Amino acid sequence: MDLKGKTAIVTGSNSGIGLGVAEALAGAGAGVILNSFTDRPEDHALADSLSARFGVPCRYISADMSRGDDCRRLVTDAGGCDILVNNAGIQHVAPIPDFPAAKWDAVIAINLTSAFHTTAAALPGMRARGWGRVVNVASAHGLTASPFKSAYVAAKHGIVGLTKVTALETAEEPITCNAVCPGYVLTPLVESQIPDQMKTHGMDRETVIRQVMLARQPSKQFATVEQVGGTVAFLCSPAADQITGTTISVDGGWTAL
Repeated sequence: MDLKGKTAIVTGSNSGIGLGVAEALAGAGAGVILNSFTDRPEDHALADSLSARFGVPCRYISADMSRGDDCRRLVTDAGGCDILVNNAGIQHVAPIPDFPAAKWDAVIAINLTSAFHTTAAALPGMRARGWGRVVNVASAHGLTASPFKSAYVAAKHGIVGLTKVTALETAEEPITCNAVCPGYVLTPLVESQIPDQMKTHGMDRETVIRQVMLARQPSKQFATVEQVGGTVAFLCSPAADQITGTTISVDGGWTAL
């Protein structure tokens, strides 16, 4: 596919899934805006590296996705947004009676409300340019649930609902909105958890991955950031022009159970 001349904003993209999505879109020819809440030299160096690798314009823009005004400023500072990938997210695990209210507010703000603000800011420009793609990175937890993840599950279900509304509001325009729902993805953060899980359960690496970490993922394999990135890139291609308002699971069969 050729996304040359398009500008993509990927929130929460200085590592993990977001960075994998950014690499896939840059590889398809899009200029990319990387984002996180930090503003370090290495963040800007990451954008420079991406630009050098793929020969496309890339920048890093710091914006705190827990703040609505920052979310909207990100779109404005990008100077244009043809592709918006709402990926930023955090997690907290606790039973509902013990779930700190501040943690609930933060998870909802970053995982859900930020996508409302960025989408609201990006749609007018997409309409003016006559083309646009919004891809929301949801989760298997946008379609099912797990205990102790009330805020995350609520936010990801909300993202799926926001995806449908956005798609319906743009259905007669050359703009689509879809959600990608990954299961467990082998990111650096997940990789770093494996040794602790091995120690806790007294298992070798392969056993702890299959029996503990991927207990609900029937394929017993992690999805990769490249697979999620490739799915996002496909949704930005002409082949996906009539795919809108839906979810695509990259979860090894998790939501088939």
